[in-house]
Amino acid sequence: MSGFRPPLYPYERLSGLRALAEALPGGVVDCSVGTPCDPPPPAALRALATSGTERGYPPSAGTVAFRQAAAEYLGRAFGVEVDPSALAACVGTKEMVASTPHYLRLRDPSRDTVLYPSVSYPTYAMGARLAGCRAVPVPSLSADGGGLDVGAVDPSDARRALLLWVNSPANPSGGLTDLDAVADWGRRHGVPVFSDECYAEYTWEGRPRSILESGSDGVVAVHSISKRSNLAGVRAGFFAGDDALVAYLRDVRQHAGMIVPGPVQAAAAVAWSDDGHVAVQRALYLERLELLAHALSQAGCPTSVPAGSFYLWPAVPDRWTDGWAMAEDLAKATGILVSPGDLYGGDGAGHVRIAVVQPTERLSLVAQRLSASGWG
Repeated sequence: MSGFRPPLYPYERLSGLRALAEALPGGVVDCSVGTPCDPPPPAALRALATSGTERGYPPSAGTVAFRQAAAEYLGRAFGVEVDPSALAACVGTKEMVASTPHYLRLRDPSRDTVLYPSVSYPTYAMGARLAGCRAVPVPSLSADGGGLDVGAVDPSDARRALLLWVNSPANPSGGLTDLDAVADWGRRHGVPVFSDECYAEYTWEGRPRSILESGSDGVVAVHSISKRSNLAGVRAGFFAGDDALVAYLRDVRQHAGMIVPGPVQAAAAVAWSDDGHVAVQRALYLERLELLAHALSQAGCPTSVPAGSFYLWPAVPDRWTDGWAMAEDLAKATGILVSPGDLYGGDGAGHVRIAVVQPTERLSLVAQRLSASGWG
């Protein structure tokens, strides 16, 4: 029988490297996945435990409190005014990324193409495949994966496109995209632009930006508390933007049973309402980025702090053949587990991605091991 066979999940391919890193005294320092290690805001955890919403069915679109808190967050962070009724909850943004092409194709069966960054989170392309669509990569504007060269999109692909995904700051490169320019391109070509803004709080060059600053017509911004508030385990996010797109997706998702649990909605409303814990987290991530970028550079692997995100994206020095060889050597010598760049598309093969999500003392251990081992 022929048909779709799911490939091995990308991070499951790292098991051999993990074993090498675990063998060092002190064990592995896992920087392969962007899983937060720092505590969530205590007030959000209290709301999670005491909301009293466990017995009833919460609204799929989000409670009034959830949507109000999310709308107010957009106003504070980006200066955009969004009516809470034009905003809806999602069960973490990964499922939103994976399911949206399927729902949009039901809306317009004449289109069958998903445009996405050529160096990016694997779920953009996988969501297209799961919907039976064509996944067409859009090249970056720079060699390090920054920006999005929408001018390179073939007109025939644009005519068939259900949507274009953009991610700024980008995973894995940390690059920033001109969101106004991408929104303008989408409107001119009749292609909805979905902007994954889960790393917006961790913008280091300039201020955080949202595609909604260019207006809501033809665009949807997607946000999450996973990275912003260290609440990846509760699975909550929201989407806002174009009235017709938001209303359609809100309604079809309700039929599909996409519902954020009531206690999670209560916790998320508290998290969206507080900016203090984000300021603390920003300082931690910037410190860790600078620490590890300096240690790698000193060890002969020039590494810079990205324009945004909490990932380092160093190019593989000539002494290694590719990102897998470099990742293996790092695991053996320093115990750090990193992701080879080709997990994020073929254009990423000449890099590795390092998520600085481990405690600072663990990253300091990696720096010490780098210095002591003569790595590289």
